Amino acid sequence: MIETFAALLLAHVLADFVFQTNWIATNKLRPHVLLLHGVIVLAAAAAATGRIDAWPLAALAIVHIAIDWLKGTFLPDGLKGFIADQSAHLASIAVLAFLVPSLIADGFWGGLTFLPALMTLAAGLILATRAGGFAVGLLMQPWADDVPKGLTNGGKLIGLLERGLIFLLILVGQPVGIGFLIAAKSVLRFETTSEDQRAGEYVIIGTLASFGWALLFSYATVWLMAALPPLEIARPAP
Repeated sequence: MIETFAALLLAHVLADFVFQTNWIATNKLRPHVLLLHGVIVLAAAAAATGRIDAWPLAALAIVHIAIDWLKGTFLPDGLKGFIADQSAHLASIAVLAFLVPSLIADGFWGGLTFLPALMTLAAGLILATRAGGFAVGLLMQPWADDVPKGLTNGGKLIGLLERGLIFLLILVGQPVGIGFLIAAKSVLRFETTSEDQRAGEYVIIGTLASFGWALLFSYATVWLMAALPPLEIARPAP
């Protein structure tokens, strides 16, 4: 079950945070665009599980489309809608993994026991970094026009890098390094935050949210990997 969940989780984050373009996200309520997104979800799930003949994957894609339509129709844009949408997707993946736990074991990748851990690592990295960028951006959106502008997408890149570093530090068992990361960012931002209270509060809220998101998904990745076969590729006997 855990192996199947890991594969479907990677398929989901690829479909929603890597292969979903801004155009798809903006026009998702159009039937043909929503259908295109569903096809991407199905293709990602088939690739991750190594199955092209499994009806549960088609059911998952249909549920994914339904969740996206409900979110776009009834939930407002913002962090609450984003979290509700992603929570529903994760719940549907967990239910499918519980009902059909042998999806990946019976697929093309079934003999590669190390693969689910690798998939978990990749999914965790995407969730901690790229998905975190969307979540923090939605949180900070109400105050985005009240602070001085910097480099185009500079803040997004800084957030992506800091969450990636946190993910790496947690994975290698060096969480103490996060304290140095906080200190370094505080020093670099000191002049801006000390001269403008609004900018200072904006940076503090964004930093705490970014670090908190990265810590949450980094430790969730560690926990999930601990429940899987170890990430070891067997070497041929001499």
